[in-house]
Amino acid sequence: MAAEYDATEFIDTDFTTQKSSAPSRDEVDRKVVEAQQKLVELKRAQEELERERAGLEELRRRQNEFQAGRQEMTQQLTRGLGLLEESEFTARRDAEQMSKTLGDFRDALLKVQAIHEESWTKENYQIELTRALTTIENARMEWNSARLKLPVLAGENRTTGAQEKVSAAAPSLAELNFSQLCKIGLALTWPLLVAALGIFFALILRK
Repeated sequence: MAAEYDATEFIDTDFTTQKSSAPSRDEVDRKVVEAQQKLVELKRAQEELERERAGLEELRRRQNEFQAGRQEMTQQLTRGLGLLEESEFTARRDAEQMSKTLGDFRDALLKVQAIHEESWTKENYQIELTRALTTIENARMEWNSARLKLPVLAGENRTTGAQEKVSAAAPSLAELNFSQLCKIGLALTWPLLVAALGIFFALILRK
């Protein structure tokens, strides 16, 4: 018995599916609009991420500046405290030493000024002289000891030190070469040469 005729056997289903799935003009336009909207959203999201990235970079820069500045100032202030404490200790020690020396100098000066040789007699002359020499020697020892501890008593000052530095830095004439000596001689004699030329031209003009 012959099979019943089926019309679908002669229809290409793939072709029919492709034909039915072809996008329409409106659908294409809609997809274009959707794609443009997505691009706008992506661009907005990208700009937002760029701003966020710039903000994070600025935050990181400020954090690094803070860390570096805190470390720098901690080191500088710690070092400054150490130097100032040492200087303060030295100044206090020098002040105490100077105060003690002032008292010792006053005592020694009073003892020296208390010597009155005019009151000595023949009977006590040797004893008083020995006592006076002892007082003078003690005062001298006090003076020499203080000079070692306090440079100001040795007559040292900044002016003398500066003059010594200038003298040490300035070379002597014996150390200069011929060219340098010529320059120095020209610098010293050119005013005389100018004056002589002026007199010479003045005499010529009078003639």
